[in-house]
Amino acid sequence: MGVVGVGSGPARVREQFLRGGTVEGAVRSPILSSWQRSQELGLSPDACDLPYRPDIDLEGRLVSAARPVLDRLEARFAGMNMNVALADGHGAVLQRRFGSPAMARQLAAIQSVPGFVFAEQFAGTNGIGLALAERQLINVYGAEHFAERAQTNACSAIPVRDPLSGRIEGILCFGYPLADAEADAELNLLIRRAAGAIERRLLKQSSARERALLQAYLGARQHRAPAGGTGADGQPAGLGARGLDRRDETILKEQAAGLISAAQRAAVDVWLPGGRQVTLLSHPVTSPSGVEGVAIEAVFAPGQRLAVPVDAEAPGGPAQQPGAPTDRPPRSPDGVTGRPVTTARTPGTTGDATGREPGGLIMVGEPEVGRYAVAARRRLELLSEASTRIGTTLDVAGTARELAEMAVPRLADYVTIDLSPTVLRGEEPSDPRTGLHRTVVHGFRADCPFYPAGERVELRSTTPQLRALADGQPVLEPELSSAAGWIAQNPEHARSILDHGVHSLVAVPLLARGIALGVASFYRSRDPAPYGDDDRSLALELATRAAICIDNARRYTREHAMVLALQRSLLPHSFPEQNAVEVAHRYMPAASGVGGDWFDVIPLSSARVALVVGDVVGHGLHAAATMGRLRTAARNFAELDLAPDELLTHLDNLVGRLDRDEGFEDASAGGTGIIGATCLYAIYDPTSQQCVMARAGHPPPALVAPDGSVTFPDLPAGPPLGLGGLPFETAAFHLPEGSQLVLYTDGLVADRRRDLDTALDQLGRVLARPNRAPEDTCDAVCHSVVPLHPTDDIALLVARTHALPPGRIATWELPADPSRVRDIRAAVTRRLSEWGLDEVVHATQLLLSELVTNAIRYGSGPIQVRLLHDRTLTCEVADTSSTAPHLRRAATTDEGGRGLFLVAQLAQTWGTRYTADGKVIWAECALDATSGRSDAAESYLHDIPAI
Repeated sequence: MGVVGVGSGPARVREQFLRGGTVEGAVRSPILSSWQRSQELGLSPDACDLPYRPDIDLEGRLVSAARPVLDRLEARFAGMNMNVALADGHGAVLQRRFGSPAMARQLAAIQSVPGFVFAEQFAGTNGIGLALAERQLINVYGAEHFAERAQTNACSAIPVRDPLSGRIEGILCFGYPLADAEADAELNLLIRRAAGAIERRLLKQSSARERALLQAYLGARQHRAPAGGTGADGQPAGLGARGLDRRDETILKEQAAGLISAAQRAAVDVWLPGGRQVTLLSHPVTSPSGVEGVAIEAVFAPGQRLAVPVDAEAPGGPAQQPGAPTDRPPRSPDGVTGRPVTTARTPGTTGDATGREPGGLIMVGEPEVGRYAVAARRRLELLSEASTRIGTTLDVAGTARELAEMAVPRLADYVTIDLSPTVLRGEEPSDPRTGLHRTVVHGFRADCPFYPAGERVELRSTTPQLRALADGQPVLEPELSSAAGWIAQNPEHARSILDHGVHSLVAVPLLARGIALGVASFYRSRDPAPYGDDDRSLALELATRAAICIDNARRYTREHAMVLALQRSLLPHSFPEQNAVEVAHRYMPAASGVGGDWFDVIPLSSARVALVVGDVVGHGLHAAATMGRLRTAARNFAELDLAPDELLTHLDNLVGRLDRDEGFEDASAGGTGIIGATCLYAIYDPTSQQCVMARAGHPPPALVAPDGSVTFPDLPAGPPLGLGGLPFETAAFHLPEGSQLVLYTDGLVADRRRDLDTALDQLGRVLARPNRAPEDTCDAVCHSVVPLHPTDDIALLVARTHALPPGRIATWELPADPSRVRDIRAAVTRRLSEWGLDEVVHATQLLLSELVTNAIRYGSGPIQVRLLHDRTLTCEVADTSSTAPHLRRAATTDEGGRGLFLVAQLAQTWGTRYTADGKVIWAECALDATSGRSDAAESYLHDIPAI
């Protein structure tokens, strides 16, 4: 530990603070917090007048326990400038010892006479006051003292606690010259051992009191001539002979502790597992020295042996509280009971008068000690229950609320939880001291005027909450009415809270992986006792468990948002313009996480359109990434103008390769490497109003006719993608104009609360509406069919079909005769003039001349020429040959090879599509930019040299 008070530097820091300057980082956090509290209390460094209490108990329990330890310390420091002080729990000095007797004559009265109170609210920053405030070992050096009179001194102070209750009984403090501060490590070790010795003597005092109670009980029992006896250690005598095992004795001791804490004469029937009954009697006992306590005896029915029946069940839970009547009579010993039961009744006498036999002493003790035992058991029960009730969801705010609901009313009457805004968004937490968001306000009643949830909370650095965040340790304020830092935040607001009976506070930082996520504040109002160190420890344990769960929820929120953003970026944001179908779509992620559902609309050649919906098995980043790869692959395969069954075969092979590759990589990492996916692929042709589709393990589509009738076509299912080696089958359907094709993933109809047929029937009823827009159809399906809490993500794609009018389609049949090329050019020119496309006549003539000539020269059979007037002008030339042309660069000496290059220059896009009868070579001309393309053709031909 560094010495802050040596030299003039720390003194300058103190002066800077007193002048209102900023000193964060230049002084230790506990010292700075104490300075700030002292200043807010209105204390003056030059005039810290200490109150004097003449009524202190100089012969009390603490002094009696500490006297031998103080004597030993006085001998240890003989001849040294050392001042040893013992103060009570309020900071009033009870004893002082000096290493040198001359010190007592040289020091001022407040430093040498017992009775002065050194609590922080009177003396400012000092060892005794700060040890009471921080409730731990404290060192204060020189200028760190708030009062001017202590600037040349240093001190070490540590709380002395009652080992049973954990309550601070007093403070042990060493005072010494600042020049000797370099030995503080040795002094810290010594003061810890001295405080421990005093605490052990306090425990021995309690043991001596209990031994006195036991002797008083044994003496009283001699006059009652009991049938059973008691061992010298006070444990039950003869209980083993009655068939009681360790589990039974534990149940009886728990009930006995409750009876002792109640401090009343009572008789309680306790039903043990297996239908066995024991009666516990409580007797008040007073020792010769006046110590009052309670003794608990076990009483049995005459001749009853309490061996557990072979068919008895194990206890299902803890016994009821002593004195609480059961809702039904306890079952007879011949029956089988599932848990121990207690039944209170009017106490009577033991022995023959009641027909029962005393069995032995269960426990003897003071009511206060019994209450400690009951409280300790309840704390353990609370922690055990918290492990199952906190963290049941992966929602940050929901987990924080679970912490508050767990603490009220068993630990606190009100709980507020403030989290960093970045934590709520799932991001890495920033410094929460720069801004907190009130996330939870919860209490046994709703009218306490805390800052409301949902708002930003700006807290001062002196508040217990920010002190807890700064130090990373819980801060206990036993009396809020004297908590200057808490009151200074907003005096009027603090007064309103105090008026509602709130009087004690524990502020606990929510720490996970060493990072502060926020702070939880536990307030007490109904219990008049202030919070103690045991309460602080319990609050810390609860908050620590909750912080881990909150951090897990935060990390899940971040991953969920990241995966959702990735998936949305991989899904189409808009579709290319086309006239074949009018589409609408929806994507809804699952409540448990983002999956791999996807959809797409892909324009194809000759005014056709492809509709695809797929689903990757699983959730999370891996599923989203796999979905992106499959969607990209599907678009690439669609560019090849493959039939639906062929496209699914290619996707099946791709998934199999991905599965093998990732399975090899994951084998060393322990992963499964298994990828599964389903897909439905459909191609709609507006010229024939035919829809050809195939599916790979995917749910069938729904077809809605223009009159509103709904059918689910009998489409061959096919295996899921990735199995390999199995064929896919296609099916063709005629879709009149205005029909709707509804594609979806299984998340829409798969639900634990309904079977598949019921979900499909419900979907059919919702879709059975004529002349409804696709957007309206999506809204209706989402409102009526989507499960309330979907366990899988959902993709929905609705397409309403349009037909290309026959008047916009022109078809010619011609033989493989080069002389007929001129005729087809003339026919095409006439049809383009009828369509009002005179500006594209020149480019179209060049395209068809090259395509028809190429088909005559390299193809076979009859040739068909077709023009489609849609958003673009599509020129098609079909023949019965399966040989496809390829674009290549012609050398200057080549006579041929330039025809397809000319086609590529004139057309917006071109390609080859294979059919059952051969192939189709097609080219599309853009109707809004044809002039520029014609100029390009002319520029390509203008440099041909003249003959």
